[in-house]
Amino acid sequence: MKLKTLFFAGILTAGCFLVSAPDSHADESYKAQVKLMKKNSAKKPDPARTQDFERGIQELAESGILEKAVKKGDAAPDFTLPDIQGNPVTLSELLKKGPVVLVWYRGGWCPYCNLHLQTLQNALPDFQAAGAQLVAVSPELPAKTEITSQKHTLGFPVLSDQGNKTASAYGLVFTLPDYVSKRYHQFFNIEEYNGDKSETLPLSASYVIGQDGKVTYAFLDADYKKRAEPKTLIKKVKKLQRKAA
Repeated sequence: MKLKTLFFAGILTAGCFLVSAPDSHADESYKAQVKLMKKNSAKKPDPARTQDFERGIQELAESGILEKAVKKGDAAPDFTLPDIQGNPVTLSELLKKGPVVLVWYRGGWCPYCNLHLQTLQNALPDFQAAGAQLVAVSPELPAKTEITSQKHTLGFPVLSDQGNKTASAYGLVFTLPDYVSKRYHQFFNIEEYNGDKSETLPLSASYVIGQDGKVTYAFLDADYKKRAEPKTLIKKVKKLQRKAA
């Protein structure tokens, strides 16, 4: 299952075949793991596919979504979403226990999402030591989020935002361009993962949210390959905790 998932994901986003997972004992930073993933790819990216993906990133950046999304200083919209066991998880309830690090990922089919989730898991003890509660959200069905959670042995909640309703409240949702959607459908059916025909995805955003419900740090980028480094998120949590002391 793991190699099959990585195989298809490599085709979809990098235009290449991934022959092995990155060495988790090497540099644990997300950027380093992406570099290693590309190094382990057996084939070079398809130029035409890469051009379509880069065009999609550029058009998304120019759409104004980054300016409209929830950002630093904004109140984080509350939500209740199911975890992989179907149990409801509510943001406002989590905030009663401490700051929340809220991370969106596109889906378990995306190798960049898988790498980011793994680096977050590797840093989980540091998040906990800083007093942060780490939570990941995707638009996938609970059964799919469960597969992702088990594959990476994730020790933090992974929530299903079917229909991207919560992501919409955060201003993160966009519709895949036809030329990108066609590329995806060559290898998998996104409807089977998300349970709807909307062809929408969220930005791969990361937020640090204080106990007052305010966003104190936001990582927003139209490029799905770029993600917030765990060390940066932990640093922001520690800064927030010092201010609250």
